Amino acid sequence: MPVGTRTKILATIGPSSASKAKLSELIDAGADAFRVNFSHGTYEEHKERIKTIRDLEKEKGKVIAILADMQGPKLRVGNFKEEKVWLEEGQTFTLDMKDKLGDNTRVCLPHEEIFAAIKVGDKLLVNDGYIVLEVIKASKTSMDTIVKVGGYISSHKGVNLPNTTLNISAVTEKDKKDIKFALQNDVDWIGLSFVQRVEDIIEVKKLIKGKAKIIAKLEKPSAINDLNNIVKESDAIMVARGDLGVECPLPTVPVLQKRIIKTCRFYAKPVIVATQMLESMIVNPTPTRAEVSDVATAVYDGADTVMLSAETAAGKYPIEAVKMMNSIINQVESDPLFFELMKNARIKRFDTDEANAITFAASELAGVLKNVKAIVSFSSSGFTTMLTAKERPSLPILAMSPDIKVARQMVLVWGVKPYVNKESFEKFTNVEKCAVKYVKKAKMAKEGDQIIITAGFPFNIKGHTNLLHSIKVK
Repeated sequence: MPVGTRTKILATIGPSSASKAKLSELIDAGADAFRVNFSHGTYEEHKERIKTIRDLEKEKGKVIAILADMQGPKLRVGNFKEEKVWLEEGQTFTLDMKDKLGDNTRVCLPHEEIFAAIKVGDKLLVNDGYIVLEVIKASKTSMDTIVKVGGYISSHKGVNLPNTTLNISAVTEKDKKDIKFALQNDVDWIGLSFVQRVEDIIEVKKLIKGKAKIIAKLEKPSAINDLNNIVKESDAIMVARGDLGVECPLPTVPVLQKRIIKTCRFYAKPVIVATQMLESMIVNPTPTRAEVSDVATAVYDGADTVMLSAETAAGKYPIEAVKMMNSIINQVESDPLFFELMKNARIKRFDTDEANAITFAASELAGVLKNVKAIVSFSSSGFTTMLTAKERPSLPILAMSPDIKVARQMVLVWGVKPYVNKESFEKFTNVEKCAVKYVKKAKMAKEGDQIIITAGFPFNIKGHTNLLHSIKVK
């Protein structure tokens, strides 16, 4: 029976996809969730797009998640006298706090926090790493560097510091305003850029106050050094391969991707793989073979969600990009090797925790019972559902929650099809009836099939999973 893909698709909204007609087509093509990028656009545009998604959610009867992605701190050089200047390999180049136009010997770097943290031997990567500078002398207002990799530099080019941890919050004043706006407009996830340490997540949690979940975007080497703590504290993780590929050696990015996915699965946290997945489809109707392999690799790795950025936001072929990604996912998930890899990568933690034991057993039971078609996870917080998905069972997972916000958040979780049910259960027979009703609605099972139920009893107690049950659909 059709159940959709296990791996989800997150599509970025932009000029190419902002109309109601295009958003509707994207959903029909396979998009499960949408990213609103607060680095671009106005509040009026964001508000209209969010409203359009909510309208389509009702019209299509499908739960849809919305991610509000924060810009975070942007470190950039100042202005130059000329349109661009050439930096020769081996020459010296100065960055300072002087409010003067730059030339091929110096430029303003208006970030005192960089000068406070920089030290001799540190590297600065300018313009997405095309220019590499190494610090040979540093003070609180100036630094001399030697150009290790030369090239053209121009006004406002971005600066990355792979060897330096800055004493700077991941949340700017702009982000604080954007988060407030996003929460007022009922988004489900907040994407946090420039995460360096676990304290960045804690700071944002105090701002959000439980009104949305946090996705930590991993793009800094310092975040990788604190990976376990950041994953534990976050609600989900994004492998932001763009900046990660600038700040870390490029050959390490695939290795880090696998490491991050494995860590997220261990802690039952959703993980999104992002950046340049079908990049060539911004201008071409078909992707390269390497891009197809890249998406497939993320799916084989066990990512919960794969993301499209400019492909759907500004590209010529947004619908085709989603259809292509959906097709790749379907192809991988229909490969017998896929679930074999998922099973081999399972991490057994059932010996220390009842909830992990129950959800692990549900996956095992799915492989033993004949004619079993789905796992129905009753969860008021989403905790049980994420534990179930962590096992990557061969069966689809139907998530039942009384809270629409929780249901929307579960959209990004691997293998999960969420539904909202506000019914209070006094008898377990009512739970069975509810499960049967929704598996039939989702076309996951028919009369005579079996399904597995996981839940916490008594019901509606968050973070409490202690029940495993199988029934025949009638």
